Amino acid sequence: MTDWVEGRVLERTDWTDTHFSLRVQANLPPYKAGQFTKLALVDGEQKVQRAYSFVNPPSAPWHEFYIVEIPNGQLTPRLGSLQPGDAVLVAANPTGFLTLDEIPAGRDLWMLSTGTAIGPFLSILADGEVAMRFDNLVLVHGVRFGRELTYQPLLRQLAERYGERFNYVPMVSREPWQTALPGRIPAAIGSGALERRVGLGITPSQSQVMICGNPEMVRDTQGVLLERGLVKNLRRKPGQISAENYW
Repeated sequence: MTDWVEGRVLERTDWTDTHFSLRVQANLPPYKAGQFTKLALVDGEQKVQRAYSFVNPPSAPWHEFYIVEIPNGQLTPRLGSLQPGDAVLVAANPTGFLTLDEIPAGRDLWMLSTGTAIGPFLSILADGEVAMRFDNLVLVHGVRFGRELTYQPLLRQLAERYGERFNYVPMVSREPWQTALPGRIPAAIGSGALERRVGLGITPSQSQVMICGNPEMVRDTQGVLLERGLVKNLRRKPGQISAENYW
């Protein structure tokens, strides 16, 4: 049984005509960077709900969610119409295992994301504990079009904070885009293009890889990494690959 609290929208940011983020004030129990909760709106006698990761670090005085509006969707068009002061229901039981305390030790942390699934990695990076665990931090954000490379102000702050230890790699699959790598993440790993761009190798001895995105990307990326000799990370048997489907 989900417990719900009423939140209030503090601020919204429109990144594109379909991508937006909401900052919400709500009294939630403590949670970890990388976790998610659910947002809901009432529709008649039902609650229409979907899971969304926190983009903010847990220490922030608000909760931020990165959302893409789905045409004719039950919930996202309504979330997309919310303005500061509007109410939204927030599930009071944050959860999820894409968190640092579930990740074994390593030298390099690779965070591979597509679309709005960059959210949990932004939370982890903004939290800061990751700097005590890994020497090198790589954030890969794969999108279809260049305009979907969002959160650039925060990414500049993270680059300044972490310096040479931080590598941000944008990837755009459907159009040429400035300094972005072309194509999809699994192909860039398979060809070596991603590692050449960063200047680090993805190896079982040095790397931990966190993957968050659409199921096809997660599946294909895991396949490429398994061929490299990396193995899935399990509590009973630690490995190098930790993944979460984003829908």
